[in-house]
Amino acid sequence: MSDPARDEIDDTQSSLISHLIELRERLLKAVAAVLVVLVALMPFANKLYGWLALPLVSHLPQGGTMIATEVASPFFTPLKLAFYVALFIAIPVVLYQLWAFVAPGLYRNEKRLAVPILVSSVLLFYLGCAFAYFFVLPAVFKFTTAMAPAGVAVMPDISHYLSFVLGLFFAFGLCFEVPVVLVILVALGIVSAAQLASSRRYAIVGAFTIAAVLTPPDALSMFMLAVPMIVLYEVGIIGARMLSRPDSQSSPT
Repeated sequence: MSDPARDEIDDTQSSLISHLIELRERLLKAVAAVLVVLVALMPFANKLYGWLALPLVSHLPQGGTMIATEVASPFFTPLKLAFYVALFIAIPVVLYQLWAFVAPGLYRNEKRLAVPILVSSVLLFYLGCAFAYFFVLPAVFKFTTAMAPAGVAVMPDISHYLSFVLGLFFAFGLCFEVPVVLVILVALGIVSAAQLASSRRYAIVGAFTIAAVLTPPDALSMFMLAVPMIVLYEVGIIGARMLSRPDSQSSPT
């Protein structure tokens, strides 16, 4: 005669093992997607770095060049960039594998909300990186190269430049997630759209504080991060109001 308690433990263990196996398969698929893109990009690693360096190179003084202070950096720096670009391109596949793993455990209304949040977060991160590349980097390098003291040759190191640009991309990509964060907070019931609207002045101060910490020490780049964050905060309030509207309409009067 079987023991119900033991059978329940066995079922729990088998379920846990099956979840771990599925998680491993999802992770392997995500890693494989990144590796496939990386292999495809490796022959173009130097071209990718050339495109990344355009905002700086176009503002260097005549005859100015970038330098490599380490022996292996001319090889490893473009390869490092190719890896980050591969991860950047493969992010939708990685997030899809994550979604496919957690989706079976979500309720229908949670799935309905999670899909647009997931898609919009990826698009906003891409938008933040594009904004940094096309608008912020040219303005920052135009300012910094123009402010170089007389007799100082501006010759940035390629690895330091890559670290600086990637940090700026990450900062702008994360800060452009403001609407998604606000919608999630409202969906979880932590704050309401009215509270977000009434806290607008604090959000403005916080945006400039975050921009001052994350951007280079010049007023232009700080404003170029703070102003979009303030605009996106307003977008997040609009999204929060749209999210809470059906609840208010369906509640009894």
